[in-house]
Amino acid sequence: MHAILCATPEEMDALRGVLHADLQPEVHGPTRVWRARYGDEPVVLAQAGIGKVNAAAAATLLLAGFGARSLIFSGVAGGLNPALGVGSVLLADRLAVHDYGIVTAGAFTPTAYGVIPVGAPVLSAPEPVDAAVRVVLARLAGAMAGRLDARLGGVVTADYFLNCPATRDELHARLGADAIDMESGAVAVVARAWNTPLYVIRTLSDLAGEDSHLTYDEMVEAAAANSAACVEALLGLLAEG
Repeated sequence: MHAILCATPEEMDALRGVLHADLQPEVHGPTRVWRARYGDEPVVLAQAGIGKVNAAAAATLLLAGFGARSLIFSGVAGGLNPALGVGSVLLADRLAVHDYGIVTAGAFTPTAYGVIPVGAPVLSAPEPVDAAVRVVLARLAGAMAGRLDARLGGVVTADYFLNCPATRDELHARLGADAIDMESGAVAVVARAWNTPLYVIRTLSDLAGEDSHLTYDEMVEAAAANSAACVEALLGLLAEG
């Protein structure tokens, strides 16, 4: 069974618009789960809520409680790469949590997630996804050509909404990341622990600058719809094997 996660009601509405979901969800703590279908195959849709803790809890629920054999995270993100515009779709071939690390002498140093930060190497780039996942994402980018600007790219995760052009530019320069969100990196940690493939699809709803909160409100529904369209295409590719 494929399990599809998102964070917000707008993202879930877009997913339910392209899949045949039950009218009412099951409620599992902070996570709401709809049973749905793609063709003849059952899938589940989970609205996790915003942030790393909610996302990790939802991913664990889907793996342990629903027997998911793959995870797909669909939703929106803030753009870090100046070459990308609002509405562009990032298919994450590199992922990282970038707000985990150590504070010394008043300065924060990020490290890889889950290691003891003392003496750990500095996080310098998001971690590549599994090669098999990257191959599928590359096929998805090709399938969406002519419909959407969908491309492979790096996504970093933190527990904050980025509304600062200076931080945006610094993250892009230091980590080579193309987008920032609040969930994907945490789901990647869970998926890796369960040896489960994860496909992250994020459409830029804003460009992580001083007016990002305004652009987000205007574009979140359209951006979520772009990601949901890619999820539908991805399910088709996975069904083909």
